[in-house]
Formats: sequence, C-alpha cells, structure tokens
Amino acid sequence: MLHLLCCGAAVFPGLFYSFSKVLKVTFKHWSDADVFSISERLVSAIHGALATTAGLVIVSSCRDTMTDTHWLANGFVLFGAPYMTYDIFAMYLSHYHIQKVKGHRGTYSSHSLATLKAFLMKEWLLVLHHLSLLIIFLPITLFFRRDLGDFFVGCLLTTEFSTPFISLGKILIQLGLDDTRLHRINGVMVLVSFFTCRILIFPFMYGMYGRQFGVPLHRVALHLPLHCNLGNLAILAPQIYWFILLLKKANRLYQRQRRTDGGGRVSSQR
Repeated sequence: MLHLLCCGAAVFPGLFYSFSKVLKVTFKHWSDADVFSISERLVSAIHGALATTAGLVIVSSCRDTMTDTHWLANGFVLFGAPYMTYDIFAMYLSHYHIQKVKGHRGTYSSHSLATLKAFLMKEWLLVLHHLSLLIIFLPITLFFRRDLGDFFVGCLLTTEFSTPFISLGKILIQLGLDDTRLHRINGVMVLVSFFTCRILIFPFMYGMYGRQFGVPLHRVALHLPLHCNLGNLAILAPQIYWFILLLKKANRLYQRQRRTDGGGRVSSQR
C-alpha cells in the first residue's frame, strides 16, 4: 500500500504545479493570486470527484455495513492522505498572494511567521479539519478498526461530493462571473450537495446500520460505542457550521440580486 501513498504525494502537488504553469502561460495578465487560487480549486475539485467516486464504489459493494470489505476503503485513504498536507500548503500560497494583491505588501513582502500566523488565524477551522483527518481519521481507518465498517468509510468519502461545486463557485467569482446564471445554478448545487452529502449522510449511515440490525433510527446511537458517536459528532459539527455560513452567503447574494433587479426595473420605468 506504500505505493498508493507515494502516488498521492506525487499526483496532487504535481497537478497543482502543472495547472499553475499552464494558467500562467495561457492567461498572462493574471496575477500570482489568480493563478494559485484557481490551481488550488481545480486540484480540490479533482480530489473531491475521485473521493466521491471511490466512496460510491465502496458503498455499492458492501451489503453488510460492518463486515463487507473493499480494497478502496484503505487504498483511497492512503492515496488521499498526502492531499491534506498539500492542500494546507496550497491554501497558504493562495492566501499569501491574495493578501499581497490586496495591498498588504508590508506584511506580505516575504514569507514569514507573521504571514503564516495570519493564514492560520483566518483558515484555522479548515486547517484543523485537515490535520484531524490526518492525525485521527487516517490511523483509525488503517490500524484500529480491524477491517470493519468499510461501508461507513465509503459514506464518509462521499461527503466530498459538494467540493467540486464549491470549487467551481470560487473559480467563477475569481473570473468575475459571479452575476451569471451559471453561478446561481452552481450555488443551488452547492447547498443541495452539501446538505445531502455532508449532513444527511449521518442519519443515512445510522439508518442503514439500524435496518441491518433491527434497531429503530432514534435508538441506533444507544447501540453504538460512545467513541463512535463522538467521532461522528466531531465530523458533523463543522459541517453544520459551514452549511450555516453557506446559507448566509446565499441569502446575501439573493438580497443583492433583488436590489439589482429592483433598481433595474425602477430605472426602466423612469
């Protein structure tokens, strides 16, 4: 399995490097902030698509939620582990160059502890999420679950289904296409996919477990070890927080669109 880890360590940074080089040549007027930000989002979308595909293959292959196994459960976790480390670095690069473009040239004249601290303060939850997956989820998946529950590993991988839509939304904003119909449709897809695959996936997992063992959904948590419930809660809590942020952002965009449309109608009537 070591070859999967090495493969992931080569693929994701390699894609980021390749995208940044191609974008610099293709869009010569773009700043480093544009190039690195969009490159990061493209790689993020690819990882999300691969994780979702692997998750669906695992889930569809496991009839027994506890004992059925699929090689992708451990295989993709190993392949995807380097992505978490790479993505922290890529997010830092994007943050650094975006702040530089915004005029903070004094602080961001060069990489330093101050720039790293500013990044960590701004993106602390995402960084914590990535590190938790590396430090907690990875060892549990590979060493402590004794090849049980591949079905649930597959379900957790499908939570990445919303990532390509989130990435596309940020790319469209970067390209100045945030007032287009495509961006609005993609925004709806972000909300639907995020709610379905990052929040509803948890009652789905509990429901499938309960159906197999004849336990009502509202009592499944009582039949599971405490550490399983706490682990699921630790993963679910930030998802709910991020979903609330997405709803607030969607509401701001909707209100802005209403004001724009209202102003346009008033102007045309005059």
